[in-house]
This record gives sequence, C-alpha cells and structure tokens, in this order.
Amino acid sequence: MTTAELTTDHPPAPAAPAAADPDGRAETVIEAKSGWQVLNLRELWRYRGLMYHLAWRDVAVRYKQAVLGVAWAVIQPLATMAVFSLFLARVGGVADRVEDYPMFALAGLLPWGFLSGAVTAAGNSLVGNQNLVTKVYFPRLILPFSAAGTALVDFAVGGVLLALGMLLTGTAPGRAVALLPVVVVLLAAAALGAGTLLAALTVAYRDFRYVIPFGVQFWMFATPAIYLPAEALGPTSRAVLPLNPAYGLVSAFRTCALGGEMDWYALAVSGTVAAALFAAGAFYFRRVERSFADVI
Repeated sequence: MTTAELTTDHPPAPAAPAAADPDGRAETVIEAKSGWQVLNLRELWRYRGLMYHLAWRDVAVRYKQAVLGVAWAVIQPLATMAVFSLFLARVGGVADRVEDYPMFALAGLLPWGFLSGAVTAAGNSLVGNQNLVTKVYFPRLILPFSAAGTALVDFAVGGVLLALGMLLTGTAPGRAVALLPVVVVLLAAAALGAGTLLAALTVAYRDFRYVIPFGVQFWMFATPAIYLPAEALGPTSRAVLPLNPAYGLVSAFRTCALGGEMDWYALAVSGTVAAALFAAGAFYFRRVERSFADVI
C-alpha cells in the first residue's frame, strides 16, 4: 500500500480481515465507504481531543486582543434588548401584553444568539480550515461541531446575565425549568444540522458565504417568538410557525427560564424539525465529504 493511499481524504471503512500474502505477511485493506452513511459516533469520540482543541482555538482567536474580551457576549444581547424595548415594544401594544418586556426580550435573544452564532460559525468552518482539510484525514464533522463551541461559550456567559436579571427583578423559573437541558440539546441539534449542511454547500458553492449572514438575519425576523408574545400572533401563525425550529425552541427556552404556560404543540413540532434537520445535515455532509479535499 502506498503512502498516498494511506493519506487519502476518504474516510476509512472498517478494515477487512487480515490475510496472509504468499510471503507470510499480514495484509490489511482500507477502503472508502460509498453511498449515504450514518453518523459515526465512535469515530467522533475517538477524535474528541482534536474537537476540544479546535473549539478552544476558535474561542481564543475570537477574543485575542479584544479590548472588552468576553464582555462582548454580554454587550450584544443587552444592546439588542435595549433596541427591542425602546422600539418594538411600543408597536401594536406589545408592552401591554408582557409584564416585563426587557426580560422577555433577553430570554428570547439568548437562545437565538446561540443558534445563529453556531450556524454561522459551523457554516464557514470548512472553508476557514481548508489547509487542514487538504493535509490529513480526520472526521470532517469535527470542524463544524467544534466551531459551534464559540457560540456555546457566549451562550453560557449570557445565561449568567439572564440569571442575574431574574435575581434583580425577582423572577422565578417555573416547573418547566426541568426541560431546559432538553431544549438546549434541541437548539444545538438545529444549529449543527443547519451549520453542517451549509458547511458542505459552501465548499462546493462559495456564494453561500454571502448567503449565510443574509439568511441568518432573515431567519431572525421570521422567528417572532424572539420579540413578540404568542398572543400577538393569529391562530394560523401559531399553527404554522413551529415548522421553523427556532420558533418553538426559543419560546420553550423562555418558558423554562421565566415560567409561564408551555406551548407543547410548538415544542413538539419544532423539536421534531430540529432532529430531522440535524439528521439531514449530517447525512448530506457525510455523503459529500469525500470530495472536500479536491474541491476546497
């Protein structure tokens, strides 16, 4: 077997049983799998150290030589919350429908910031690491997964901010707080599903680098749960909007954090769409990853 064959970009299939050649030496054949492949969790776990170091690198690079450092993770949601409170809350009597609109907006902006940040980072992860992709084989899914780590750090910092705001305003979480880890996992699934799909498409079609920021901005305004209470929407909108996974998950996150009545229909529909999006993104990524080193 030549060196070129061993360093091929194709993900290796399980090794065939070793067979003895005429000289008595054991011989192992490594081949690339073909067709649609399921998510190889065992392989990802084997490379978990690489995933951790890439995620830490992205976090360090983002905040390196930044004057305010991690404080940007607090400033961004606070600034957006202020804009929403000053302008959107005055439109259509929204402020009259919500007891504490600033906290309402903040509890919607935090999960959305995690979702949008993870999608953007994951979508650009392959192109941003093209030198690494072309040199050695490793599970390419590690790149979009680790890129989402920066958004997770911002989300954790924002969570502390939300907890402080709840403490200052005397807001106590409701019984649905026990579902908060499930909602966060579904948010991550939606983000990684969209991010891995966009990462694969960006390798083949570089125009997607410009589509991602525009698409994320449009997605935000198409998710009214971030800035509007459900009561401000009609019954048809409340029935259709959960097909947007961000809608039901952002609403569920707010209910878990601030209390209130859980919209089980929206959570079930958006959670199902998030899981389907993750599966579709991962399967498509695995289907085309064999060509990344050739076209990137």
